[in-house]
Amino acid sequence: MLTSLASRVLGPPHASVIAAVLAADPYAACVVAARFDPAAMTHARLGGEFWGISGGRAGLCFAGSNLVPLAGDDRAMRAFAAMAVRRAKYSASVSGRQELVTPLWEHLEARWGPARAIRWNQPFLICADVPHVEPDPLVRVAHPDDMQQYYPASVSMFTEEIGIDPRVGDGGRSYRTRVAELVRQGRAFCRIEGGQVVFKAELGSLSPRAALIQGVWVAPHRRGEGLAAAGIAAVVRATQQGFGRLPCLYVNDFNLAARAAYARVGFSQIATYTSVLL
Repeated sequence: MLTSLASRVLGPPHASVIAAVLAADPYAACVVAARFDPAAMTHARLGGEFWGISGGRAGLCFAGSNLVPLAGDDRAMRAFAAMAVRRAKYSASVSGRQELVTPLWEHLEARWGPARAIRWNQPFLICADVPHVEPDPLVRVAHPDDMQQYYPASVSMFTEEIGIDPRVGDGGRSYRTRVAELVRQGRAFCRIEGGQVVFKAELGSLSPRAALIQGVWVAPHRRGEGLAAAGIAAVVRATQQGFGRLPCLYVNDFNLAARAAYARVGFSQIATYTSVLL
């Protein structure tokens, strides 16, 4: 049976502790750090809430559309699992560092399982140097006028990667809104040939120190030509020079082609992620 310790929702008085935990893991915690604002710790601003043990000093977890454990031992993960099962399940995944997600999911699985898919081993990579390959000069920032071509490529990427068509449920309205927002913010990159996107990638999260690259996709008929490495190199250069952030990403261990492309660009592994898709 799951038993809770002293896990509870944290608020503004705990902002300094939360900030310290996020600062201690600035790249692997990029997704959560991008949402965190110590001056506006509301559910609407965060898109979720922080759970903590001893005010976050003995354990910290972010609960939103994704459940992300950030710090704590096995007893802390048990407490967070107990808190999760007391609330309506609205998280679409449990994701984060493997050493935190694994015990959390072990405590949650009996209540939230079975998972739709589990990606146990996802190398988490950073590129701390300039790209080791020449950036593709045809990769550019996507513009709102590109949405007619960019959105279908995004749908194809999501469906291929996650195994679900993002248009299911609301006809794609929420997903299209999210893609359009990234485009509007200048955080979507593409190479378009003959009116078709052949390479795309986005900066899904921007924290004070890092930028998480996501949605990397090459049109199936153009794979194997080196577009991925050169395209990612262009995104890395834009991230480093234009956004002043360190590029990071995580990749499925079985995606050997992508891992090889990232290695050629100059990415190196600093952690291992696990994603439990619900």
